[in-house]
Amino acid sequence: MSIRLKVTRWRNVGRFCIERAADYGELLGIELDETRKRLVRELSALVALAVAGLFTLSFLCIAIIATAWGTPYFLPVVWGVAATWLVLSVVSLTIVRAQKPSRSFHVLKDEIRDDIDTLKEALR
Repeated sequence: MSIRLKVTRWRNVGRFCIERAADYGELLGIELDETRKRLVRELSALVALAVAGLFTLSFLCIAIIATAWGTPYFLPVVWGVAATWLVLSVVSLTIVRAQKPSRSFHVLKDEIRDDIDTLKEALR
């Protein structure tokens, strides 16, 4: 392979990379905007769910304890409510830790990976 052919090939690779860099910038901006919107939407929904769930469960627990107030089962009911909250917390922690994290910027990663494969093929 002649030097001139190698230089031409590398020049073509350089042009390709420069052209794609602008595309990467646009794609990065789009991905950042979509990720931000999704994150805000998911966090807002989670906060609303958490607040509503905690208020509901708190009033339910107060109602259960108030119902058992004058009975001989008062202490077992109180400890039962506390144990239920503990079990619920442990189960919630286990579920959260087992979840697979969402993929951010997967389109940009796929594009860069495809371009790297194209460059490898061009340099062979």
